[in-house]
Amino acid sequence: MTRTQRSYAIQLLLLAAIIVICVFPFYWMVTTSLKTQVVALQAPPAWIFEPTLQNYREALFEDGVGRSLINSLIIAVSTTALALVLGVPAAFALARFEFRGKRDLWFWFITNRMVSPIVLALPFFLIARNLDLLDRHITLVLIYLTFNLPIVIWIVTDQIRGIPYELDEAARMEGASQFTIMTRICLPLAMPGVAVSAIFSFIFSWNELMFGLILTRSEARTAPAMAVSFMEGYNLPYGKIMATSTLIVIPVLIFALLASKQLVRGLTMGAVK
Repeated sequence: MTRTQRSYAIQLLLLAAIIVICVFPFYWMVTTSLKTQVVALQAPPAWIFEPTLQNYREALFEDGVGRSLINSLIIAVSTTALALVLGVPAAFALARFEFRGKRDLWFWFITNRMVSPIVLALPFFLIARNLDLLDRHITLVLIYLTFNLPIVIWIVTDQIRGIPYELDEAARMEGASQFTIMTRICLPLAMPGVAVSAIFSFIFSWNELMFGLILTRSEARTAPAMAVSFMEGYNLPYGKIMATSTLIVIPVLIFALLASKQLVRGLTMGAVK
């Protein structure tokens, strides 16, 4: 075996090891969701077993996971839509205009993402309780917006800065307004960055647990909070927990696959000049 072949074989082995490490937790989650409680607790683990959908039936139709998935979808989609509606114009302004306090405003947007959510948990709970906003969809949407809006602004601003300013000047000479320049020129060219920020915003909103656990009870309870609610003392129904986790992962995978082309373009933006 030549040196090149040995190097190629080592690379393949490393790639296979990385794939196994990344995929195995999902394999374990899905297979456990198809096991009964007795089989799931077997030691050593049962690799060959008779699969059952009982955990999914109980989770969806008896324990309210279906409703919590709808709640998570409403909250994640609403948060993502608001973050884009508010974040894209703000990113355009930060990328194309010079004004007093621009650096301070930019730093303030970024520092909002740096704040640890646990620090804000008690203040948000007290505010929501005093305003009678506990267990409401709008409460989580507004809270998630404070964390996702900086991501949209950060990514889209960087994307718009990479668009030649001469295109704006040419459009302005043709009589285009700033709104037309933003929507007809900059936005289509910045779509990879917009797609990436939308995916991140959706995933962060969909997977968020702490605020969903603290600020909801039943009407607006999210899917991650519902999965945690199955853990009661020493009673750990692994099958239902893993079934709920699988149902939580599926929409994110579908959303990422639908936007995969834009995602790859957005993640590699600036890699080739």
